[in-house]
Amino acid sequence: MGEPTVGVTPPRVLTIAGTDSGGGAGIPADLRAFAACGVHGCVAVTAVTVQNSVGVTGVHAIPPEVVAAQIESVATDIGLDAAKTGMLASRPIIEAIVGACDRVGIGGSGPIPFVIDPVAASMHGDQLLADEALDAYRTLLFPRATVITPNLDEVRLLIDIDVHDRTAQYEAAKVLHGLGPRYVLVKGGHLSEDADGCVDLLYDGHTFTELPGPRFDTGNTHGGGDSMAAAITSGLARGLAVPEAVVLAKRYIVEAVRNSYPLGAGHGPVSPLWAIRHWWEEPTP
Repeated sequence: MGEPTVGVTPPRVLTIAGTDSGGGAGIPADLRAFAACGVHGCVAVTAVTVQNSVGVTGVHAIPPEVVAAQIESVATDIGLDAAKTGMLASRPIIEAIVGACDRVGIGGSGPIPFVIDPVAASMHGDQLLADEALDAYRTLLFPRATVITPNLDEVRLLIDIDVHDRTAQYEAAKVLHGLGPRYVLVKGGHLSEDADGCVDLLYDGHTFTELPGPRFDTGNTHGGGDSMAAAITSGLARGLAVPEAVVLAKRYIVEAVRNSYPLGAGHGPVSPLWAIRHWWEEPTP
């Protein structure tokens, strides 16, 4: 007889997002963060991008019914403890995702926590989605979300508030919460007021919680938003309450940016490698 295995099934999570052929953001970033946070990552691909460290030069959207089928296939067999979104590409895809998630209990009144990372702007602040897709975020996804995680460019596109100081960050959190999510995390990485730090703001409709962190002098932050949302999703899958999951994710992303590395001619990625034991450097038993 062979040697018995010793593995124990970890929490199971799903990312509904697009690929990144350069490996910096999107599904690759999510799967790296999931592994670093000790959960099993499943995927529902929404779009295939032609992408490297410099930018995106092509996008092929997956048919909406195929996106929905991926979600239902995973949820009905493997089961899920939490799910998140990334790049969703179009309103028809969003509508298909909403239908599939409602059928399997992701978000809304269902038992599976749902993290919405509203990927709507490029690293340079350019709009990536049509207006009808932005409206679908506001009216279809946000009311089903456990927590949403917009950066400041996405805040501007979603609710037309240009955040330049802490007061506007608080106001944006209130307006976004009015769209229906249980929690709002307004990330402060692009806030010019914070020259030496980076303050993210969590709001549940009653209480504001500031999460300060260091600001690093680097352009290698590709995939940072994806990775933080993935870490929040991992915490929720482990049974943490939203505030505790966000604190865990803040710790993760600070170290991921601290350990980011150059890659190609453009922006390198944040790195999960700080959280991984270097077993390959250990003596062979």
